[in-house]
Amino acid sequence: MNLRPVIFWSHLAAGVTAGVVILIMSVTGTLLMYERQLVDWSDRGYRSEAPLGVRDRLPVETLLERVREQRSEAPTAVTLRSDPAAPAAITFGKTTLYADVYTGHVLGGPSTDVRRVMTELKAWHRWMSLDGDRRAVGKSISGWSNMVFLAIVLSGMYLWMPRKWSWKSVRAVMVFRGGLRGKARDFNWHNVIGIWSAVPLAIVVATAMPISFRWANALVYAVAGESVPAPAGGGEGAARGEIRAARGEILPSGRLNALWRTAQAQMPEWRSISLRLPGAVKAPAVFAMDSGTGGQPQHRATLTLDASTGAVVRWETFDSQSPGRRLRSWTRFTHTGEYYGVAGQTIAGLASLGGVFLVCTGLALTCRRFFGRFVAANTLRAKDDAGAKAA
Repeated sequence: MNLRPVIFWSHLAAGVTAGVVILIMSVTGTLLMYERQLVDWSDRGYRSEAPLGVRDRLPVETLLERVREQRSEAPTAVTLRSDPAAPAAITFGKTTLYADVYTGHVLGGPSTDVRRVMTELKAWHRWMSLDGDRRAVGKSISGWSNMVFLAIVLSGMYLWMPRKWSWKSVRAVMVFRGGLRGKARDFNWHNVIGIWSAVPLAIVVATAMPISFRWANALVYAVAGESVPAPAGGGEGAARGEIRAARGEILPSGRLNALWRTAQAQMPEWRSISLRLPGAVKAPAVFAMDSGTGGQPQHRATLTLDASTGAVVRWETFDSQSPGRRLRSWTRFTHTGEYYGVAGQTIAGLASLGGVFLVCTGLALTCRRFFGRFVAANTLRAKDDAGAKAA
């Protein structure tokens, strides 16, 4: 039995069925390629500038005190970056402000335009921008369309292989040819883009499955021989509740500075450190630390200190996590390419762009296949009718 026609027609039917949704996910995936960098770029106007003769940043406690004087309310979290010109991000409940790390002067809040665009793009990418109760429906549509897309990519890998292996046949499907129009051009683009983007596109699409489906998420942990961890209901969540309940109390002077120095020493290569401020001596101080680009879980760590003694309660790195959690993190950030830094983001984004061209050329070829025959048949029939009348 010749499987090629079966695979071809299944490939075509899948593309026609889910093509529009796949196109939306591919376009938004391409536009989200450098989301993290674009958000940072949108806040480029906020910079810390050391006054003449000043080289060191303000101690964390002094920085927070000066910011509090300008806001008349207690901050709840603080984030510092190792970049000397980067401002501190100070959180007040649901509001975040930037402050100069050398003077404590409040610079302003994060820009909203780029963030709003990125939020809307992610809404389309994840659940077709549906709201409320319909969001689950949109997520299901995008999830199943993504599964169909994976089948399309895998079947395309078979269909894109030439039937006869020769340099002429290989070149026809692997190299762009100039001067082509219509069906020949679409066929050439569909094959060439498909071949060169197939592997990264398959990885990007496959790693989205655990995000869309619980069974796929469970499968990731099962591969590692684990069960899906239960949602946090105690432990860290309880610690956060204790912090919130004790928010009105104040740590002894100098204690927060000492805790911060301990955190910096724990990860000398840190690029950002975030702390949800403990409101009591008995509450733990939990530092979220990052030595990567922000989207690389292998460069993240969590440090929990005893706020009263400064002793390390827990130091959790990527390597200390279970194989299941590491694999799940890998799938999550390989989907966006962030696991491998800017290079990974670029490859994932270009693969999504390849998906855009694959959908467009695939639908164009389908229309030419069916409507082209319909137009040709009508044209021939019209010529026959005209000939009959002339006779």
